[in-house]
Amino acid sequence: MALAILVLLVTLFFMGFFSIYKRHFAGSDDDRRRRNPSLSSSSSSAHRQLTQSMASSSSSYASDSQNCTQWKYNVFLSFRGEDTRKTFTSHLYEGLKNRGINTFQDDKRLENGDSIPEELLKAIEESQVALVIFSKNYATSSWCLNELVKIIECKEVKKQIVIPIFYDVDPSDVRHQIKNFAEAFSKHESRYKDDVGGMQKVKRWRTALSAAANLKGYNVHGR
Repeated sequence: MALAILVLLVTLFFMGFFSIYKRHFAGSDDDRRRRNPSLSSSSSSAHRQLTQSMASSSSSYASDSQNCTQWKYNVFLSFRGEDTRKTFTSHLYEGLKNRGINTFQDDKRLENGDSIPEELLKAIEESQVALVIFSKNYATSSWCLNELVKIIECKEVKKQIVIPIFYDVDPSDVRHQIKNFAEAFSKHESRYKDDVGGMQKVKRWRTALSAAANLKGYNVHGR
């Protein structure tokens, strides 16, 4: 249900029908449950979060579209391969592709080392929307963190729309780098403790995580 709603809302966003969606599906949780008795309370809450996110994104896109460069991709997927590649991310990618949403997913990503290939940086720059899938091991990857820094940069400079998806993690874990994220950063800081440039990079990672987690997004619980 959660994945289907996410795919549907992204599709409606790009088709320009978000106002129609709000008219038919928005409203209180009770209203939605009366129209669809099978809608659970948790699904309704998750639905509301993404509705708010997409409404905000739609408004932002409408006001900035005339100033944007030509986008090559509709969506860029940022994710930790070992966590979600064969599960949530692959299903999300297929769902978007099947609905005609031009989505970039790095099928060859090895996530080794810190350097991101130029072609990947270019794909981020040329994407209208970035969906960032935060999972438990996201912050263990320097690759993912550098990718996120670039995404936040594109949000600020190119008006790219960024929507975080919290997959089996709490937004506060990402925002404040606690629990799994604290463990990951302890290792990063230990690695760079004698490297001034490295510690500055770690600081940028923290800033990017906090910025992304403060955006309206969507909570997804794996099964």
